[in-house]
Amino acid sequence: MILVTGATGNVGRHVAVGLAEAGAAVRTSSRRGGDVPADLTDPGSLGPALDGVDTVFLVWPGPAVPGIEDAVGAITERVRKVVYLSAASAEHGFWGTVEKAVEHSGVDRVFLRPGGFATNTLGWAGMVRDEGVVRWPYGEAARSLIHERDIADVAVRALLGDELDGTRPHLTGPANLTQAEQVRLIGEAIGRDVRWVELSPEEAREQLLAEWGDETFVDAALSHWASLVGMGEPVTDDVTRIIGRPARPFRDWCRDHAADFL
Repeated sequence: MILVTGATGNVGRHVAVGLAEAGAAVRTSSRRGGDVPADLTDPGSLGPALDGVDTVFLVWPGPAVPGIEDAVGAITERVRKVVYLSAASAEHGFWGTVEKAVEHSGVDRVFLRPGGFATNTLGWAGMVRDEGVVRWPYGEAARSLIHERDIADVAVRALLGDELDGTRPHLTGPANLTQAEQVRLIGEAIGRDVRWVELSPEEAREQLLAEWGDETFVDAALSHWASLVGMGEPVTDDVTRIIGRPARPFRDWCRDHAADFL
């Protein structure tokens, strides 16, 4: 039995479908539902979800959520293997704390480290719908955004086999695109001329603080985007190597999510 946590999320729901299509025994769980609702922040609630489970797909709820060691301990004392949805920047955030807790437990493990999620561009959807304009900083910052279904396909491979055990694959899209180019492709997918309007870092910081609230997170995001101007994020072939086909391009993601921008 494989437990998929975060099963209502962008990646988890595709993992659950992929496992079911492969004929695996799957149980889904999240704070908002699933087969057995459970809350990772309340380790005592995990027992029913973990009953009879051998392997877990783990998604931690977020950086401000406490109790990592307790939750990971409750999971790893019951299962043989954990496939954890980490991040390319794991060394600098809560993702690394989760990795260390899983590693310390001694269970078999795979740490999936994707770069930027293409789904993050859904944050522009309101501006696209209302104005046909995206007002954002660092239009020339180049990113190798990955389709959530590619992450899920790699996760399914890791959950069903052991060839990835002990690894930390760095998952990216197939190419870098600037943020301004991303906006153009969103417009192409929805059949509208969507424009990029450059915000200064100061204007963007004020806007993002109002939206996100976390000063440290906002400053880290702005610093990261600035670093990608003229350089871009790494592009790896780990998706191709693991699942035997290239990662989906951002243009495909835009077509898959066109309705979200309309």
